[in-house]
Amino acid sequence: MLPNHLAFIILACMLTMVNAEEESTNAVVDLSALIDVSSLVEKIADRQVVFVGESHDQYQHHLNQLAIIKGLHAHQSDLAIGLEFFFQPFQHVLDRYIAGEIDEPDLIRESEYFTRWRFDFRLYRPIFRYAREHGIPLIALNLESEITKQVGREGIESLSEELKQRLPSEIDRENESYRKRIQAIFDSHPHMKGRDFEHFFDAQLLWDEGMAQRAAEWMNEHPGRQLVILAGVGHLIYGGGIPDRLSRRVSSSRAVVLNLSVLSGLDPEMADFLILADQQALPPSGKLGVMLDLSDDRPRVSGFVSGSGAADAGVEKNDRLLSIDGQPVNSYADIRIALMDKAVGESIDLEVERERLILGITAETFQVTLR
Repeated sequence: MLPNHLAFIILACMLTMVNAEEESTNAVVDLSALIDVSSLVEKIADRQVVFVGESHDQYQHHLNQLAIIKGLHAHQSDLAIGLEFFFQPFQHVLDRYIAGEIDEPDLIRESEYFTRWRFDFRLYRPIFRYAREHGIPLIALNLESEITKQVGREGIESLSEELKQRLPSEIDRENESYRKRIQAIFDSHPHMKGRDFEHFFDAQLLWDEGMAQRAAEWMNEHPGRQLVILAGVGHLIYGGGIPDRLSRRVSSSRAVVLNLSVLSGLDPEMADFLILADQQALPPSGKLGVMLDLSDDRPRVSGFVSGSGAADAGVEKNDRLLSIDGQPVNSYADIRIALMDKAVGESIDLEVERERLILGITAETFQVTLR
């Protein structure tokens, strides 16, 4: 029985109403055609590639992705999951996690998850745990951010020769509607002022082409297996991002499913299926209320936010974090891992290293109420 949180799915189709005097261009949705996740899975179970779009910070979107993965896995045990939010150089980390050689904290640390992606790992945790339980391969699709960030700032030619070797072999710039969508994104962000649009556009192209090429390589290495690709809606909508670029490389049947929290318009070209997702949020995790300097060998407190529980407990600026509830802290990831499942209002023991004028370096422990 699949979860009932995936309440309704709208088929991406429009009907046009016409009267005798003038033609209406309004879309009409036939409510009797609404289907549930089980019916969706039946419709897409035979597709070689299923794209499921997300807004990264929406927990419900990830639960919907999991529901689709479970349904497809019941039909096709030979399944793999491609991930936008993991980067290609860390494929070996995903392999070791699925093989049971490392646990979740090591997966997070070794993949540099919190410095490269930063979204709350709990959003994706159910998908990771299901994949590990059933031995479903996880495929790191994304080009490393060292490439896309540098291209966005200074263009492709600014890359080192070593990084140029990592670029996709094919880059298609001919899709004008894709370019217009990227231009609209660029124009809507004030912080883009002064930046070169062509550099920004090339970074987006590399992002989509890189993920498509990695997916194509995996499909060619594993013919006949089904691939579910999880990526942001912007990389999938209208097919111009990853889907069309994958189809250019590999001939395969496909379905594009988009999670949307708000439906601002209905266009049959957007996707094959649209999910109108319920709102379901993770409970907030507790925070220390500190700002950190990560340039030293250990995270150091550089300041406090208003109402900081750490400040109220006696933690001071320049203290270095040693442990949280006995778990050693050597990096930013260690802090996020230690606090991931701590609730607001919960108290933790925070051990810090403090340099005193007379006593020298001492270790002190404070009980901090998380805010």
